Amino acid sequence: MPTIHLTTFVAAPTERVFDLCRSIDLHRKSMAHTGEEAIAGTVSGLIGPDETVTWKARHFFKTRILRSRITAMNRPLSFTDEMVEGDFKSLKHEHHFKSIGNGTLVIDLFHFESPYGGLGKLANRLFLTDYLKKLLELRNHMIREYAESEKWKFILDK
Repeated sequence: MPTIHLTTFVAAPTERVFDLCRSIDLHRKSMAHTGEEAIAGTVSGLIGPDETVTWKARHFFKTRILRSRITAMNRPLSFTDEMVEGDFKSLKHEHHFKSIGNGTLVIDLFHFESPYGGLGKLANRLFLTDYLKKLLELRNHMIREYAESEKWKFILDK
């Protein structure tokens, strides 16, 4: 099972970064290029423990549906979301937050398993892992942009 491990520094308080990472609205903005929208479950605001969200987006020339659930949360240190339904055989995204002197380290551990056996493993090596890593980096870039400016108030002060 492939794992993508990203560490991102954000010059902002841990609580703010934690909440931005679980914001449905900010996630939707960061994935606008895929037409991603929340269509069921928690469709706006902050997702919480045991809540689900169903996403609809266009990836690889096809509209895809993925439903995930928050399976663990320890605010503001970590939370985990796991796929309940979708195109992957399995998908688990662990979000960890470490407060350091001048900000927050965000550590993403993104575990996924493609369907289709050997063909899925080949797709992982050829393009899927890189594609997913770029999506995570894009999302983290937007989280940093909002957390380090006054933009976070438009997401969290509703």
